[in-house]
Amino acid sequence: MNFSSDDKVLRSLCILILCCMVPVCGAGKTLVVKMATLAPDGSPWHEILVEMGQQWYEVTGGEVQLRIYPGGVAGDERHMIRKIRIGQIHAAAVTVEGLTEISRDMNVFFIPLLVSSFEELDALRDEMEPQLLSELERNGFKLLSWADVGWAYWFTREPIRTPQDLMDLRIFSWAGDYRWTELWKLGGFQPVSLASIDVLPSLQTGLVDAFATAPIVALSMQWFALAPYMLKLKWGPLIGAVIIGKKTWDAIPAEYHPDLLEIAKHTEDRARSLLPQARKALDAMQAHGLEIHIPSQEERDTWLRFTRSFYPHLRGNLIPEGIFDRAIELQKQLSVQKDQDN
Repeated sequence: MNFSSDDKVLRSLCILILCCMVPVCGAGKTLVVKMATLAPDGSPWHEILVEMGQQWYEVTGGEVQLRIYPGGVAGDERHMIRKIRIGQIHAAAVTVEGLTEISRDMNVFFIPLLVSSFEELDALRDEMEPQLLSELERNGFKLLSWADVGWAYWFTREPIRTPQDLMDLRIFSWAGDYRWTELWKLGGFQPVSLASIDVLPSLQTGLVDAFATAPIVALSMQWFALAPYMLKLKWGPLIGAVIIGKKTWDAIPAEYHPDLLEIAKHTEDRARSLLPQARKALDAMQAHGLEIHIPSQEERDTWLRFTRSFYPHLRGNLIPEGIFDRAIELQKQLSVQKDQDN
């Protein structure tokens, strides 16, 4: 087959583009894995990733180098997932928000007030993990490790005690997830769809009045200064994960896989070791004006009734029915076991 001059140029350009969509291989056989994260430069989570990268480099004799892009410079988590798919980056440290861009099953961790302890969370996750990881791999991603950030609480511009109080405020909702936005509206709330990197300027301009996140995140991002009230009710676990594109993972010599996975798994323990800092984060924010409301049992029951009444709207709409039902059943079993132990 003969190619014209234009055809050859086009063909060469396509090859060049394809080469740019795989991990960068430089001199000395170094394979550069580009990893993005929203964690600010110098934050504890960023330091954990830096340490993981150093260990990867050492255990592979310099053949695998992790290049980290912190602070959201690669965009929001949904952008990160899309960039991994097209090869602009190769890996990411994301929350469940990013994971749901890969698999809808991950929305199971967004069921509000489902669990209230890490023991319950671990039990649920351990049971569901095979299905969750299988779905990630089916969609071209490999989970290297989980990374629990803490419990999400509501931070607001005005104090809240009941669901009705929250309905009066404009709440941050992740951009790109129209299902959540519609469900918030269905519940009577006022969601504002934003990328997480736009939360701070939106708080500054009054576009949003409330958000749910872990205290250490609220402190690190300095969001709390513009939402100085916190409801101390565990809305749900804020879960993170370190993921890598399957194509990139498969490009790494298989002989290194066990060691790299073991190193990545250590980040789970490192992340858990940061959880006590939540208390320090609360102390620091309180010293700068944060007011914390501890709900009464009656108020807790009101929130619980409200969220339970909303579960039918989550099932099959936001969360696939199978994994939703499994999570609810597991939670009931845990509650029964807890009552028996007490």
